[in-house]
Amino acid sequence: MRILLVSPKVTGIGGISRHVSALVERLRRKGLEVEVVSAENTPHIPVKGLYNPSFALTSAVKTLLLRVKRDGFDIVHGHNLPVWLSVKSAPARVEVLTLHGIYSESIRILYGGLAGDIATKLESWMLKRVDAVTCVSPRVCEYYQKIGVKTYYIPNGLDLEKLPREGVRLYERQVVYAGRLSYEKGFDILLEAVRLVDPSIHIVVLGSGLKELEERARRLSKELPNFHYLGFKEHFETLKIIAGSDALVLPSRAEGLPTVILEAMALKVPVIASRIPEITSAFGEPLAVLVEPENPVKLAEAVNNTLMNPPRHMIDRAREKVEREFNWDVITEKYVQLYAEILR
Repeated sequence: MRILLVSPKVTGIGGISRHVSALVERLRRKGLEVEVVSAENTPHIPVKGLYNPSFALTSAVKTLLLRVKRDGFDIVHGHNLPVWLSVKSAPARVEVLTLHGIYSESIRILYGGLAGDIATKLESWMLKRVDAVTCVSPRVCEYYQKIGVKTYYIPNGLDLEKLPREGVRLYERQVVYAGRLSYEKGFDILLEAVRLVDPSIHIVVLGSGLKELEERARRLSKELPNFHYLGFKEHFETLKIIAGSDALVLPSRAEGLPTVILEAMALKVPVIASRIPEITSAFGEPLAVLVEPENPVKLAEAVNNTLMNPPRHMIDRAREKVEREFNWDVITEKYVQLYAEILR
């Protein structure tokens, strides 16, 4: 089986890039031939607002040239809606698109209601024109099924063997945020909540993102002695700091299935997250401390209470569920079975 994977990135700490890089590695281990089109090997404009549109265009040209060269594949598998044109341009027998969140919801949060409404209509039309759509969370699958798109649930996963054996603790009481600094991730809510957190609890932020949010984080680091913006860290270093923390916090407005939550659970670190369907539907039982979204007061209370009374009853159950349902051995097999099914 010959497979072409198309993704905006395959390196870095982002959830999509980690998902795709792990999938490439696992498929190759199974003896499948895999090629990749990504920003790492395709020209694009690395500027906010132009990154995704420029990659969508240049990657579509690249896959179209493969068609001209008659370099064919059994499967083309794209990740997230902006690569749809690249998927449609590729010389493949079957087209698969994986959704790592609800695209129109992200557009609505970033650009307002009108843009979100247009995106809703557009995504429905586009997704009905590929052979298979997979989603990383039950909530995302449910949303797209309601607008007439047949979906398959295949979640994000972890390679448990690559987790650190020891953590890094920077402060006596330490809560970590690890990920993109964006409004979808609710990072602005965390910035408001920090002022209400017990001063003995240190909030450590790892990641990069919107310049305005980075700047707010830098200013707050100078203002509050218990807030620390450390910027981007390599993935393994990030994991070690998560492992050494008392909790992970992720106050998202919209999500797919955050890999960082699975990583924290596998490392037996309590998770404090927004009570949004994308997160609650993924586990089927309370395995995280869930907080009303867009509420910095409740978020600060959850941080304070979690460190005062760690939810030990959740920690072992969360680790067991990750081992059973979210490891890459299981997930790779699901993808291979899907490929075989739609090729018949």
